[in-house]
Amino acid sequence: MGKVTLIDHPLVQHKLSLMRRRETSSSDFRRLLKEVSMLMAYEATRELPMTTEKIQTPMAPMDAPVLDGKKLVVVSILRAGNGILDGILDIVPSARVGFVGLYRDHETLEAIQYYLKLPAQMEDRTVLMVDPMMATGHSSVAATDRVAATGPRSIKFLCLLAAPEGIAHFHQHHPDVEIVTAAIDSHLNDKGYIVPGLGDAGDRIFGTK
Repeated sequence: MGKVTLIDHPLVQHKLSLMRRRETSSSDFRRLLKEVSMLMAYEATRELPMTTEKIQTPMAPMDAPVLDGKKLVVVSILRAGNGILDGILDIVPSARVGFVGLYRDHETLEAIQYYLKLPAQMEDRTVLMVDPMMATGHSSVAATDRVAATGPRSIKFLCLLAAPEGIAHFHQHHPDVEIVTAAIDSHLNDKGYIVPGLGDAGDRIFGTK
């Protein structure tokens, strides 16, 4: 079974609880999601490769630590992934960005692709895939399949919430991809939604139903 990192920082958990509330408005939900994404990005990028370069401070020269290798790639799983993307780009503005558009067939729960745009030269890059929810795991697997096919150095999957069923399904297909999440909820209901969850993340971000 693959690795799962649970971010239990008090600020992350508090803001997530505010997002779960039914009465939280779309504008507050978007703001909180951006704030949580920035906080989670610290943990998700903890293992980025480092090197040093010679710089001159006002006082003396030094070998200063800097990020090594090609720029980080953040891949948003449309449409809800864009809510996380904004927060991460505030922390890592130099990151390259890709998009995978998928929708879930509500009868079969399978993921259907309608859009795919990734940066060129994905080899030797670290990829951070983002989607607020890992429910059944079908969309997560389908998106990761497409990114993995480009041969990146490593992939992590960042989500706000995950269901045990989704984690198990995802790691059956991608046991080498670490999941970074703020909560592992109880279960999925008969419609494939996370319980207790927070509803449909895309609808809550964009004010749709």
